[in-house]
Amino acid sequence: MDCQYLPLASTGQFSSLFLDYISNKDSLKPFYGRFPDVAAFEGQLTDKTFDADSRRILVDTLERQYQHIAVKPDVSTLLQPNTFTVTTGHQLNIFSGPLYIIYKLITTIKLARKLKETYPSYNFVPVYWMATEDHDFAEINHFSLMGNQYVWETEQRGAVGRMNPKELKTLFAQIPEKLALFEEAYLKHDTLADATRYYVNELFGAEGLICLDADDSALKRVFAPVMRDELTNQQSGELVNKRTEELASLGYKTVIAPRDINLFFLDDQLRERIERREDNTYQVLHTKQTFSESEILKLLDEHPEKFSPNVVLRPLYQETILPNLAYIGGPSEVPYWLQLKSVFEHYQTPFPILMPRNFAMYVPSVSAKRVAKLGLTPEQLFQDTRTLKREFVDNHTRHTLKFDNENKTVNKALDAILHKAQMVDPTLERAVLAETKRFADAVARLEKKMRRAEERNQEVGIRHLLAVKNELFPNGGLQERSENFLTFTLNDRQFLPKMLDAFDPFDYRMQLCLQ
Repeated sequence: MDCQYLPLASTGQFSSLFLDYISNKDSLKPFYGRFPDVAAFEGQLTDKTFDADSRRILVDTLERQYQHIAVKPDVSTLLQPNTFTVTTGHQLNIFSGPLYIIYKLITTIKLARKLKETYPSYNFVPVYWMATEDHDFAEINHFSLMGNQYVWETEQRGAVGRMNPKELKTLFAQIPEKLALFEEAYLKHDTLADATRYYVNELFGAEGLICLDADDSALKRVFAPVMRDELTNQQSGELVNKRTEELASLGYKTVIAPRDINLFFLDDQLRERIERREDNTYQVLHTKQTFSESEILKLLDEHPEKFSPNVVLRPLYQETILPNLAYIGGPSEVPYWLQLKSVFEHYQTPFPILMPRNFAMYVPSVSAKRVAKLGLTPEQLFQDTRTLKREFVDNHTRHTLKFDNENKTVNKALDAILHKAQMVDPTLERAVLAETKRFADAVARLEKKMRRAEERNQEVGIRHLLAVKNELFPNGGLQERSENFLTFTLNDRQFLPKMLDAFDPFDYRMQLCLQ
């Protein structure tokens, strides 16, 4: 597979905050710990401590979650003090969702490999943090395959990881392809969390990837002191707001807005915000459930699993229960982590190294041949359609489509006419300039007509050009944000191994992978 690269800034697809971060801009350095290069992990290994009791709780949890999977990664290595994790996370999009989720997992696997090569006396375990507690069902209930979208309709509510995926049986009847892996996952497991763990393990378990479901009482108990502090003192929101203001003063738009209490109440079919009222009682929004302070703290002590961190505290929860060194995130995740460093400092928890995931565009063989025949560069592919078509016509025409030389001659003559008119009567200047403007407009119209005529002459080439553009940028957006990996692996069984081979976790460029 041939790969070509271009800077992310050249694609026009990423925020200034994300681009400035990967460019190691000095003004952003107060907002994170170490810049993501391989040498930075030496210091991170020194800073990150994780005691034996926490390791035992983590391993016991993973062994329980993997107990029904026959061939699974060896999680016992996490008991060793020289073993650390590198982590990515995402929602449980059905059928794995858009390509970039797969790319996050591959980047994490490749990072663990690279660190093992660089620091051979340590072990590195890639982890997929399954966002099982997320309740935004509309973000995960659909996927695209071969240009068609499939949607899961359900009356189930609450944390998506607890939902029963057997309802997806109706979708399999609509999908023309036979998807045995996902039928096994969704129709033979009782929760979406278990189903996701199953198919991710089938895809990447042999690469050592471990799936973690943090919707777990034992893990929540480890994090309970932070949740207690959040309920009683509510400091995380103020800390994040201060960092948000600092980023705004530098001209950056931020992603997350904290709450006074950054916890949800979690129960069957329910995940709702907790608010503290003026009378110091606690209200679970959109329910009749209220608690005094002593009651809610007692509930936390007895059932920590009923409390769920939101986007502000979830990263801290992750770093509390894992011996983690780095978080691999996308262009919207890395910026919101930059709002959180003061929360980590407050709770004396090392801030992980923020690693951008790999970015890629897979160009199937038919499109690759068209790209080569059309003579398109990677930079041109990312141009908007109008600019791309204009440049293509200009580069392939045998004619001159502008009257530049003629305009110079005519303008010189018009200047002479203006001079003579002014000599006769200065008030004629306006009339001459008006005629000059009409002439310029007429020339511009003629140029447009010539260009349209030339576009008709190059109709076949333009049709091929737009076909490539539409295939690689479905609905006008990046391929990785909408296409599912099945679109490619159904036609090329080596698609995932090829991407595993191609990715470099420390290469922060867009990668065009030509089949």
